[in-house]
Amino acid sequence: MRFLIAFGFVFCFAISSLVTAADSRPNIVLIMADDLGFSDLGCYGAEIETPNLDRLANQGLRFNQFYNTAKCHSSRICLLTGLYMFQAGNQQMDRGVTLAEALKPAGYRTMMVGKWHLDGQPTERGFDRYFGHLSGATNFFTGDDTFRLNGKPFEVPATGFYTTDAKTDYALKFLDESKEEQKPFLLYVAYNAPHYPLHVKESDFRKYEGRYDVGWDKIRERRFEKQQQLGILPQGTKLSPRPEGVSAWRDLSEEERQWESERMAAYAGMVDCLDQNIGRLLKRLNDSGLAENTLVMFCSDNGACPFERTRGKQLRPWDPKSYWTYDVGWAHVGNTPFRWYKQNQHEGGITSPMIVSGPGVKMKPGSVTDQPAHLIDLMATCVELAKTDYPVSYEGRSITPVQGRSLTPIFAGDVREPHPWLYFQFSNNRALRQGDLKAVSVKGRPWELYDLAVDRSELNDLASSRPGDLEALKNRWYEVAQNTEQAPLNLRRPVGDSGKQKNKQKSKNRSVKPN
Repeated sequence: MRFLIAFGFVFCFAISSLVTAADSRPNIVLIMADDLGFSDLGCYGAEIETPNLDRLANQGLRFNQFYNTAKCHSSRICLLTGLYMFQAGNQQMDRGVTLAEALKPAGYRTMMVGKWHLDGQPTERGFDRYFGHLSGATNFFTGDDTFRLNGKPFEVPATGFYTTDAKTDYALKFLDESKEEQKPFLLYVAYNAPHYPLHVKESDFRKYEGRYDVGWDKIRERRFEKQQQLGILPQGTKLSPRPEGVSAWRDLSEEERQWESERMAAYAGMVDCLDQNIGRLLKRLNDSGLAENTLVMFCSDNGACPFERTRGKQLRPWDPKSYWTYDVGWAHVGNTPFRWYKQNQHEGGITSPMIVSGPGVKMKPGSVTDQPAHLIDLMATCVELAKTDYPVSYEGRSITPVQGRSLTPIFAGDVREPHPWLYFQFSNNRALRQGDLKAVSVKGRPWELYDLAVDRSELNDLASSRPGDLEALKNRWYEVAQNTEQAPLNLRRPVGDSGKQKNKQKSKNRSVKPN
């Protein structure tokens, strides 16, 4: 899709209140979860109770090959700009425009709640309304000093505050205001849940207390079986083995099993609460008569998180002073059936749940599509739905042409012209997918090659049997990294193909954020 008309064109539209009152363009609600694994929703295989998202999936469409960047801030850049991270100018995004900057001149009211994790703040990048925190992570009960309301500092209440609930409260408030204006709207809801710390309300924790006593081996097997029953995975998909370094559940001590069961219960309670809040949002859309003309899209910024950073283990997870996380043991459950995790470019790190429901979705309700797509596609999708044009310049800046492609053909049940390639990079993890072939390197180790058409779990490395294909994909990765992504040199250095090179890519680029 090519947008050839200059941005100044949109300013020529005098969109009066009479026009917007009769505007048939859809409202757009875009919801992003934080560190949610591919299998962490009921409609993607989980035992966690997510009836609202499950209902949305049963009414609409699920993707089983929807990609992110495996990292928080880079995924947000891709979602907001339709460009890869450095291609957009990294967290400054000064080579691109945000969804709000693209849709606001076309008559859309633009609103955001939640985690920003980028330079500046949303009200400086086209959003009319904003509530949330600018930080990459926060205390769910006490917040932090980066909370903002419409560009001004927001003092978090001393009691009765929980970030997931508060973000929904303001989303509802903004929706009510939007209905009064009778304009189409963009609402971007960037929940921080279930990102660590695993702060959970006690009632949500108690719901799952003891449920994970059976351990990660059983839970993972059950999720995989449910995924097959749901048709989420193609026939022949295999469950990847338990990772090295993760003990069999039966080999843990009783004390270790109790700890692991409790922190997974805390995580599950956070996901349950996330779903409850999405239910509140969907109910308001329905009760206010907005649902019929509102497209809702739900995704996650990366796969499940393997980082063990627990502090205050002796405290209960509803104590604001606690700081629980889970590690690889449960992260490999979250990414069932895939390998690796957040920050890695194997399928476990970069594959998101993606649910779409609303006008324009013509496929049979409850359908699953296996057409690959990426967060960069959301800009082109929203621009098309808004019947506007992607700018060639903005506020005196030249703008990089949009990289993504509209998802609307997929929504309509058609076969979309696929990307010629999809590119992935974070620190010393990298990948490139071309057709069904994928080359991937983890932590600077030798490149691997997989045929995802028959091996979505990446279990059969074809690097030695198909060296020509691997070389072609490697060369394309370096070409894209230099010419399209414009990644810094230290992130484009060759990886240890010979097995003798030590990893020298511990990201000297200070602009890459850790969350």
